[in-house]
Amino acid sequence: MMLGAIAGDIIGSIFESKNIKHADFEPLFQINTTWTDDTVLTLATADLLTYGGTYADVYQIYGCRYPFAGYGGSFFEWMKKENPAPYNSWGNGAGMRVSPIGWARDSVDEVLAEAERSAEVTHNHPEGIKGAKAIALAVYLARTGVSKEKIRREIEDRFEYNLSRTLDEIRPKYGFDVSCQGSVPEAIIAFLESTDFESAIRLAISIGGDSDTIACMAGSIAQAHYGKIPAAITDTCREKLHKRLLPVLDEFCEKYPDVDK
Repeated sequence: MMLGAIAGDIIGSIFESKNIKHADFEPLFQINTTWTDDTVLTLATADLLTYGGTYADVYQIYGCRYPFAGYGGSFFEWMKKENPAPYNSWGNGAGMRVSPIGWARDSVDEVLAEAERSAEVTHNHPEGIKGAKAIALAVYLARTGVSKEKIRREIEDRFEYNLSRTLDEIRPKYGFDVSCQGSVPEAIIAFLESTDFESAIRLAISIGGDSDTIACMAGSIAQAHYGKIPAAITDTCREKLHKRLLPVLDEFCEKYPDVDK
């Protein structure tokens, strides 16, 4: 249930520093594609939802266990502190790691409250919290069978994101933007325009910018909406993951089986 986010991160990783502006790149997995901080912290969220604990502790543990995954500078400093305090970030790190909450909580109110808890230990800026809530809610709505149009309206009404733009309008002038407000809406739009899971990932990467994180967020919603990911993508992602990361992925899925697919 988290492989949508992980696949987006892995496939998008090679394009973060070498943006493309089209969706028909080949092959889907490039030679140097790999998991990054998006995957590590998504699995950290899953760890907490499976075993308990505090978000600050689990994000520090995972961050220090995999210190070279490509974290932002502020998070990298935060994860090494003895008593870390939130640093008022509006960055998309809050949105990239939140998707397991959309699978693990069973009402809109529970999803939104848990998403805020996950964000506020680092990203306590209103935009950081809003980005986390928007992605978690989109995943929850998608997995419970809500249509794309209703997801669009719900996210627009709650968070005042403009989801009526098209990727063709966004793509030409879009640049590297690590803010929630400058990447979460774009990730959701990539999902809304997609026709299947793979196209959601390709469209997210085609925007440019912070490619792995945008694809991670889009992929998490796409999996919730479309159901199973193609086996070739699933198998490749599992092969690329560090063996120590696989158990938490599998145990989360056992604890929170997807009853809606």
